[in-house]
Amino acid sequence: MTPDNIRSKRLPLVTNLGIAVAALVVSAALVLGFSIGNWVLVVVLAVGFYLVGLLVVAGRVEGRRAGRDRMWKALIYSACVLAILPLASVVWTLVSKGYSRLDGEFFGTSMNNIGARDENGGAYHAIIGTLEQVGIATLIAVPLGVMGAIYLVEYGRGRFANTVRFFVDVMTGIPSIVAGLFVLSSWVLIVSPWFNDGQPRFSGFAASLALTVLMLPTIVRSTEEMLRLVPGPLREGAYALGVPQWKTILRVVLPTALPGIVTGIMLAVARAAGETAPVLLVAGGAAAINFDPFAGNQSSLALFVYQQAGDASRYAPARAWTAALTLVALVLILTIAAKLLARRNSLSK
Repeated sequence: MTPDNIRSKRLPLVTNLGIAVAALVVSAALVLGFSIGNWVLVVVLAVGFYLVGLLVVAGRVEGRRAGRDRMWKALIYSACVLAILPLASVVWTLVSKGYSRLDGEFFGTSMNNIGARDENGGAYHAIIGTLEQVGIATLIAVPLGVMGAIYLVEYGRGRFANTVRFFVDVMTGIPSIVAGLFVLSSWVLIVSPWFNDGQPRFSGFAASLALTVLMLPTIVRSTEEMLRLVPGPLREGAYALGVPQWKTILRVVLPTALPGIVTGIMLAVARAAGETAPVLLVAGGAAAINFDPFAGNQSSLALFVYQQAGDASRYAPARAWTAALTLVALVLILTIAAKLLARRNSLSK
């Protein structure tokens, strides 16, 4: 048999495009002709018609099995595009509406003494607040979360470990405002008066504690799952060489799971950076620059966006969009930096 005899038939690209155009035309004629929807419904119906047409035509040309395979492949590609479209829309909206205030004044000044008729003012105080609050929360939450996950995977057995795992799962869905109320009732109203002559005090550190409560369950659960994916023979090989368990965890297990752990940590950091309610409850927000996270009100980028979006000034929406773009860019930069650092582990060299 020659290669020409055993080569299967393939659906031509022109036919594939023709099916797509025909599906779009039929969908537009139905939706617009009967005035039952707009272009969104046209696209949705066109995708459905295209999949059905592709199944029929490809089944006749390539066979039923190949036709079903081509239809499901097209369905998967369509779902991927559908999932990317909202993200692309968000990015485009942020860039198109937030670039107008991307200037030195926005990143170098605060909103102190800025009135409703002033077009100046920036988010320098909010950027400082976000970096300090999220940084302190990360320093507290990452060691606690990673060590908690190590306990659950490597040491935890019995009822106590199951109880810890249960409460971690419960904390994963806790609303952010509940975390803020918890820190407000415990730290701000009870503990902070000890250091402030009996008077409660808002602070950026209190906001960091609230963000820590929100970050911990995400870090614990993601780290736990990554540690469980580490192959058992790696541990057994280290034990066979006489390496103690703590050193095996430190030198073998953690470096192997490090990329996944870093991903979970950055998800927690992204959530913490975008929270508004805890910062508003326990840090109060401030228009002036405050470098001290342990004393005085402090703002954040998420709180700045919330305040500017509700401001009556006609210059406030531009500040809000630029602050939102800055927040997304800041999380993106931190994520890329963390990913690059995670690659430089001992097992990947």
